[in-house]
Amino acid sequence: MNTLIAVVIIVVFGTIVVSLATRKKSGKKGKQKSRAQIIKEATRKLAQNPHNPDALISLGDLYFNERAWDKAYPIYETQMGIATAHKEIDIFKASLRQGICAMKMDKLQEAFKGLTAAYQINPNDYEVNYYSGLAFYKSNNFDKASPMFKKVILMHPEATNVNSPLGLSLYKGKHYKECLPYLKKALDDNPENKEALFAMADSMNESGYGEKAMKVFMHLRPDPEFGARACLAAGMFHLKINQPDKAIQDFEIGMKHQNATPDVAIETRYRLANAYFAMKAIAKGISCLTEIQAMNPQYKDVPQLLARYSELNQNKNLQIYLMASSSDFVSLCRRVVVKYYQKAVAKIVDISVTPENVEILMNIEFVRSEEIHIFRFYRSTSVISDLFVRDFHAKVNEAKADRGVCITAGLYSDEAKRYAEGRPIDLVEKDGLVRILKKID
Repeated sequence: MNTLIAVVIIVVFGTIVVSLATRKKSGKKGKQKSRAQIIKEATRKLAQNPHNPDALISLGDLYFNERAWDKAYPIYETQMGIATAHKEIDIFKASLRQGICAMKMDKLQEAFKGLTAAYQINPNDYEVNYYSGLAFYKSNNFDKASPMFKKVILMHPEATNVNSPLGLSLYKGKHYKECLPYLKKALDDNPENKEALFAMADSMNESGYGEKAMKVFMHLRPDPEFGARACLAAGMFHLKINQPDKAIQDFEIGMKHQNATPDVAIETRYRLANAYFAMKAIAKGISCLTEIQAMNPQYKDVPQLLARYSELNQNKNLQIYLMASSSDFVSLCRRVVVKYYQKAVAKIVDISVTPENVEILMNIEFVRSEEIHIFRFYRSTSVISDLFVRDFHAKVNEAKADRGVCITAGLYSDEAKRYAEGRPIDLVEKDGLVRILKKID
């Protein structure tokens, strides 16, 4: 009986305690200030004292939690300035929040002020490192952003909001292989992250996985944001593997993207011009170069290319000499040597074709004599040095030829010309070659 009474007393007492606690908690809730009250009281206090710490703290907390960065920023800026005189203010919290607000508003220089101060107080804080990394990333200081994000991952390996900015920081810092695992994790977290997808494809391409990257580039070609860059990357890959016809398709699709950045748009035109030239569509290539010149007259080597291909467009034989297949080039060389002598009978004795040049051994019958001549043709448009001329002279002596004629689409160095003086060698540069080619049907 006594035990029963004791149990009843305990139960009743517990019920009373719970009831009182509930009322106390309810009373506290009832005493919580509304948003309007907080703003009203803080405004009144700040009107009397602009540096009232209680008002600044309550108002800062309110605006920061509401993500009203433009309103919170000046409050935490003020808190940082008066923190040494008011111990109620948490200088670390004020500095961190000032930096976060400034960064959210793209005031990056101001953001570094608060974030740096917070980092000096607690360099191992998660938010300090994360937002400092974001500030460096937005400032295009990728080599400083990456260590910050790596530190965040060490603190919280399960964090999912770090993989994308870390991967993109490494990618933009040209650490192509290192960025790949982070970009993959970012895409696992958010498959719709097109920026990470393009960065991963471009990094794979730069790391030697071009075939895999191409699948992604082709997938991204229609994308309104990254399509132009994907088309440019795909076209450059096709040019690299000597598929200019496919490259032209990529570049032409890229040209249709109206929102392409100016640098991507002009580079796409430049690559398209080179692809046209590779396909011997010179008129189309010249049209692209003309458009580029209107946009940027000194872009890369456009003036030189325009001059060169405009000349080629007017001289079919020069096109063959510089751009045709090896068989067509040799055929043209045969016609050149026959046409070279106006008052003699020229007969071809032998033809030697190498990747560097074409040599033709000729028997020349003049009115009163007969001679052996050797012709060497270079397709290069660069400067021929004396080493090549010395080699040709040795070949002339070896064949016991009476004279050698060396023809190039480029120029000869001064040393090469000096070496040829007094020797049975004629050096024909581009201008002389063009005059000869104009005489050939």
